[in-house]
Amino acid sequence: MANGNNTASLGFEQQIWAAADILRGNMDAAEYKHVVLGLIFLKYISDKFEERYLQLKEEDDDVEDKDAYSEVNVFFVPPSARWNVISEAAHKEEIGSVIDDAMRAIEKENRRLKDILPKNYSRSELDKRRLGNVVDIFTNIQMVEHGSTKDILGRAYEYCLAKFAEQEGKRAGEFFTPSCVVRTLVEVLQPFKGRVYDPCCGSGGMFVQSADFVGHHSGNINNLSVFGQDANPTTRKMALMNLAIHGIEADLGPYNADTFHQDLHPHLKADFIMANPPFNLSDWNDGSLNDDPRWKYGLPPSGNANFAWLQHMIHHLAPSGKIGMVLANGSLSSQSGGEGDIRRRIVEDDLVEGIIAMPTQLFFTTQIPVSLWFISRNKRQKGKTLFIDARKMGTMVNRRLREMTEEDIAKIAETFEAFDNGTLEDVKGYCAAVPTAEIAKQDFILTPGRYVGIEDQEDDGEPFEEKMTRLTSELSEMFKRSHELEEEIRTRLGAIGYEM
Repeated sequence: MANGNNTASLGFEQQIWAAADILRGNMDAAEYKHVVLGLIFLKYISDKFEERYLQLKEEDDDVEDKDAYSEVNVFFVPPSARWNVISEAAHKEEIGSVIDDAMRAIEKENRRLKDILPKNYSRSELDKRRLGNVVDIFTNIQMVEHGSTKDILGRAYEYCLAKFAEQEGKRAGEFFTPSCVVRTLVEVLQPFKGRVYDPCCGSGGMFVQSADFVGHHSGNINNLSVFGQDANPTTRKMALMNLAIHGIEADLGPYNADTFHQDLHPHLKADFIMANPPFNLSDWNDGSLNDDPRWKYGLPPSGNANFAWLQHMIHHLAPSGKIGMVLANGSLSSQSGGEGDIRRRIVEDDLVEGIIAMPTQLFFTTQIPVSLWFISRNKRQKGKTLFIDARKMGTMVNRRLREMTEEDIAKIAETFEAFDNGTLEDVKGYCAAVPTAEIAKQDFILTPGRYVGIEDQEDDGEPFEEKMTRLTSELSEMFKRSHELEEEIRTRLGAIGYEM
């Protein structure tokens, strides 16, 4: 089964979601998403503030000294915005205005949060009785009682993001990448220190998982510098809240902007780049980008931005930097619009370290099959590319959704490590280390199935002649039965006046 850290896990996260779901009413997911996530954030910083407040009081220190909070990475919450004020107003008509005022007061005291918190709780469309009921439920959830607050609140926030993605369908794809996909990228890249960049960062999942990876390996999160941007203003605010909950400081630029037309980090050379860009984005170039220096390997077609994203990231890569990105499978073999030539030049430049064909049904938002691309400026195995066919991995968590398990992700990471170390043995149907000359013979098509082959089938011990005799006999019986059923259907239709 999938590990408890996956988005399908149950427990505290589900408790918060159930509380938040009370607000749904007649609002669609896109609307009440921001109401819910804002309340989770507000309760989180309130509980962390209260915890620090009591600690300072016990030590007989100044409980209103803002520096005493910022020095331990806790947001200062002014008196009018503290949770006790909000909970006391839960069943008053002005509860929405109280929350809006609290958000404004918190932003005023914390420059990092300026202009990112939702402040629309007083609008008439939001049922104040239900809002008050949710405040009551949150009042009774002490978030600091559940172990590591950042982990728990972060998981609750991510869990709610996942649930919203599931409800919103295709529209949610711009802000949410399934946790197991992000963890696969992170476990392969192993971003211990350096500059981490996501040019289409959505809700910030790549950064959160990178920080978690460092924490789980006893590293220091301060060794990571985080850079990103997103074109959607609302999504950018969600990312900043998500990062704040996890204690991650990030440079997402001063505002939202289209990465192709307004690169907010033009001089950045990143050590690790991780991204899940919009699949097969069309009409990304109106002609004004035709001579852009980013297209070192060829001008990508205006009807599909896949190789524009890839080249943008290569352009921003440090001399020993690595990329892990999600792309639709068409990018592995497409020859249209010059994509085949671009792919060939990238392979010939010895940048492609590995390709993973992923299972279907990993995304809430699309059934398009995807692959993970790993690019490296300084491959340890020069002139070779690792191909992994992971299409049979994962476990179904419901009828529509599959997740990669912790064991699956660990196996993939170990396969890359063995490849890097030069100790990998090819496994039919799963993995192969392939020289560039062999890829050239395949016309630079990067579909893993072409290189890993088909796994050996276990011999069941039944001689071939006996097996064929048995199977043809069984098939004959099936044909006979189908004819009998066909006659029965004709007879019954005839009895009610219909002829075939």
